[in-house]
Amino acid sequence: MTNQPLRANVLFRTLLTLAISAAGGLVATALQLPAGWLMGGALAVAVAALSGVRVAMPGWLRDITFVLTGMSMGASVARDSLSLIVQWPITLLALVLELVIIIASTGYMLRKLFGLDRATAYLSSFPGHLSFVMGIAATGLGDSRQITIIQVIRIMMLTLCVPLGALFLPIEHFAVAAPVKFMDLPTLVLLALACAVTGVVFGRLRVPAGMVLGAMAAATAAKLGGLFEGAMPVPLASATFVLVGALIGSRFAGITVTEFRRAAIGGLIATAMSVGVVTAIAYGASLVVDMPFGQIWLGLSPGALEGMGALGVALGYDTAFIAAHHVSRLLMLTIAIPVVAMMVSASDSQPA
Repeated sequence: MTNQPLRANVLFRTLLTLAISAAGGLVATALQLPAGWLMGGALAVAVAALSGVRVAMPGWLRDITFVLTGMSMGASVARDSLSLIVQWPITLLALVLELVIIIASTGYMLRKLFGLDRATAYLSSFPGHLSFVMGIAATGLGDSRQITIIQVIRIMMLTLCVPLGALFLPIEHFAVAAPVKFMDLPTLVLLALACAVTGVVFGRLRVPAGMVLGAMAAATAAKLGGLFEGAMPVPLASATFVLVGALIGSRFAGITVTEFRRAAIGGLIATAMSVGVVTAIAYGASLVVDMPFGQIWLGLSPGALEGMGALGVALGYDTAFIAAHHVSRLLMLTIAIPVVAMMVSASDSQPA
């Protein structure tokens, strides 16, 4: 009985969060902004969280969001999309170069301009793998609150940058082709179950972004294997964007306005530097490979896989390319983060 009020409170906060995300998405869509359901929802929930509204996304709903995102990405893979895989080594090399420049330059900036200690500065500069970064910070290395705020600002700003860039800059995006048919209910249910099971397996195997990647792998395999042809129903696709927006925005939960202001300038400058590096390297890669600049930008951008993948679906890009590069980035960071952390720790332990 004692748990019932707590459960009712969590349920109310969750429903309120989803309502805020849906309202924000509706407004952005009405304004004809690209990826409006996602961008508007993320921004609305973030503003609500910073304003003191107790937003929430419980773990079970996060997992559902990851599965639906991966399923939508897999369902959006074109049968001929993997024919461009021979060009991926070039963009993967660009990704390595980008990560080195972003970590070195933003870490140095946060130290020199904002006076952050080495550990806080460099853990804040890693472009992705937030859970891993926070796990290391929890051991006492760096200021975990500062790191959290700077990293969350990065995720939020990158989610907003792509649709706004598609609106105001010469970044091409494609209207998603109207599907000939949608999946019927039995196909949809079976595919969702396969995606959920595969996502759980990937998660148990500790694959980076396992729930999203596992769901995408199952949906992609089923589609390329000819097991289904229809697209996800529009209401379900829109609901997925609303969920992803709520998930991104809810990461601001628990952050006070004072804490946000203290870290916001550094976080915004670090994000701007990252965007600049990504844009320059993506443009250079676009001169060599036969892909849209916007697609390369999304593949190289250091945002969360679920957010960038959902944006790829909304903007009509090749989700296989985007997922492959984001998983590669996470794998690279899995090695780089502990190495840099050990270097920083050893440096800080040396006598001045």
